Amino acid sequence: MEKSSLVFFGTHDFAKTILQSLIDAGCVVELVVTQPDRPVGRKQEMQKPATKILAEQYGIPVFQPEKLKDQKIEISEDCQFAVCAQYGAIIPQSVLDLFPKGIINVHTSLLPKYRGASPIQSALRDGETQTGVTIMKMDKGMDTGAILSQSTIEIFPDETYPQLDARMAEIGATLLNTTLPLYLSGSLIPEEQDHTQATGCKMISREDGKIDWNKTTAEIYNMYRAYTPWPGIWTMWGDKRLKLLAIKPSERKNSPGKAVVDGSRLFIGTGDSSVEIEQIQLEGKSVMSVEEFVRGYGKQFLDTQL
Repeated sequence: MEKSSLVFFGTHDFAKTILQSLIDAGCVVELVVTQPDRPVGRKQEMQKPATKILAEQYGIPVFQPEKLKDQKIEISEDCQFAVCAQYGAIIPQSVLDLFPKGIINVHTSLLPKYRGASPIQSALRDGETQTGVTIMKMDKGMDTGAILSQSTIEIFPDETYPQLDARMAEIGATLLNTTLPLYLSGSLIPEEQDHTQATGCKMISREDGKIDWNKTTAEIYNMYRAYTPWPGIWTMWGDKRLKLLAIKPSERKNSPGKAVVDGSRLFIGTGDSSVEIEQIQLEGKSVMSVEEFVRGYGKQFLDTQL
């Protein structure tokens, strides 16, 4: 792939890993297209996308449109294709048509399963034990394009989204760099997906993290794994949102939503047992260990029904 000229579409840490692998492979990245800088955190400070930070380190031009529709992207005659990884917005047909050999997407599921915006989170939330990366040729549909290659990986029982995302980025980078030369040389023919087997996944919202304590411990723990760090899992205590930043399954039997303080430990009942809370944050307060929380709020929280 050395000296192959391309445009890169991507935004997050996963995309940064893919972009770095292309640079390391000797590709000429003409342009990085990424999301605009966004305000982050309590202070709402503007933060650059991970791919923009990397592009600036290598002197690669960066384009950050709110939407790609009606945007003009200039490419050289040598630029035959583009690569996309966790870009975070729809790429319109007018942009797909710019590249004679198309846009190659690194998708974080075994397509046609989990088409859409949250494949890693959805696999974790659903308690899947394996997932994978698909290298595909984009079309105008939502992850409906033809498949070039796939790699399957095991999901570890206690793995959270950031951990799985990082592992899949490394696997995706390796798979992409072995797939692209074959595709560009014409020796790898894209294979149409079996659309009858397709499943979808949606954009995640803050409300998705709200816990229904009637769910099983496994279901709630899988939510925690999927929604760490955002939107996180949370419940209401009176009129305050209570974020549960670290939890683990427990076999202790509590009724659903019942909070039990046992010494310096805190348990909340589920549909079949309970979860033990290890780190917590009450709305308007700093992050606390459960020991700090129990010291400050234990008496108020004793036998609370959430």
